[in-house]
Amino acid sequence: MMHPTKTISLFLASLALASCQSDLAMVANAAFSEPPRPPIEQQPVSEQPAVPPAPAPDKTEPKPACGADVHAKLKAPGTNAVALDCSIRLSPTDVVTHPLVFEGATASGSVLDCGGGTIDVSAGTSRKQKTAVVVRSSKAGSGAWSAPSNVTIRNCRINGFVRVYGLGENANGEIMKASSLNANHTAFAQASAPKNVRLENVTFNAPAGIPLYIGPGVTGAALVDSRINGKSTSVAVYLDAESANNTISNNVFAISTESRELIAIDGSANNRIANNTFEHPENGGIFVYRNCGEGGVIRHQKPEFNQITSNTFRYGSTFPTQPAVWLNSRNGNRSYCSDEPASPFGSSASNLDFAQHNIVRNNKLKDGSESLIRNDDPTNDIGANVVTGG
Repeated sequence: MMHPTKTISLFLASLALASCQSDLAMVANAAFSEPPRPPIEQQPVSEQPAVPPAPAPDKTEPKPACGADVHAKLKAPGTNAVALDCSIRLSPTDVVTHPLVFEGATASGSVLDCGGGTIDVSAGTSRKQKTAVVVRSSKAGSGAWSAPSNVTIRNCRINGFVRVYGLGENANGEIMKASSLNANHTAFAQASAPKNVRLENVTFNAPAGIPLYIGPGVTGAALVDSRINGKSTSVAVYLDAESANNTISNNVFAISTESRELIAIDGSANNRIANNTFEHPENGGIFVYRNCGEGGVIRHQKPEFNQITSNTFRYGSTFPTQPAVWLNSRNGNRSYCSDEPASPFGSSASNLDFAQHNIVRNNKLKDGSESLIRNDDPTNDIGANVVTGG
């Protein structure tokens, strides 16, 4: 719950900042509203704001093939990271134990085609040592961020994790904190982060961690036609604050989590999650929220305009179960929501999630019930979700 002093000061500030008035009004209404109603089937909202357009496709040309020296580095024994700014194809029998790093604009257009081969860093003793592939931006001194685009990773078996990020690996770092004090934070985070990173026909075997983490500001990332196995102490896929326009489609989530949902949409917008199969999502399927205040960082972007369609959630006999889809799953229910500085922006103006204008339609809940889709905001379009047996 927001601290009373913070609430009063922000209310006064909002008189001079009309852009925050709607958020603050919803906070005031929520304080006096009845407890959340049980989920109901809703008809599509007749008039919704237009979905923000996706960015124009990047025309980065594919990078030429790597030289023999790069092949030799990858195939040599060892665990030192290898930087790639070229395209490479492995063979089905290859096992690479080196983490691979695509960094900065010079890596744009690089293609890693494992050809059925394996990147195995699961012997590492830390999360970073178990990170198999990193696609990240770079910054030299006080200059602008250099962000890679159109990096493709396909036909790989990955025993480890993949991280894609710009200003920070997650939304809690000092650079993100400083940026979040500015009105243009979302635009800056997106301009500074990788774009159009594609993972295709990848089989993850997660060694007790998050297989795929899409970091702050990342746009246009895609995970398609893949399978996610193994175990996670957290979630399977994380879409972090200020990221947008990402796609997760035609995948099988067979991973087991300790206690959390399979996909976290945290202050991420306009994503498409479609035609996936979630095996045993008893700890939760897809949760949509905004993680207010964590690390003292203000989350600006609302988790809105996400499309969650035509997925299959296969429940087993374990009870109780968490929702398959839960819109507004937190709404300030975290102890750190008041850790951020007072500001008229985003989660500092209101701890509520504001998961609005999302579409959740045509999903199948096998051995489940209609109550496994939870929503308490009338702007969301919920409908045609089917409960089946077996």
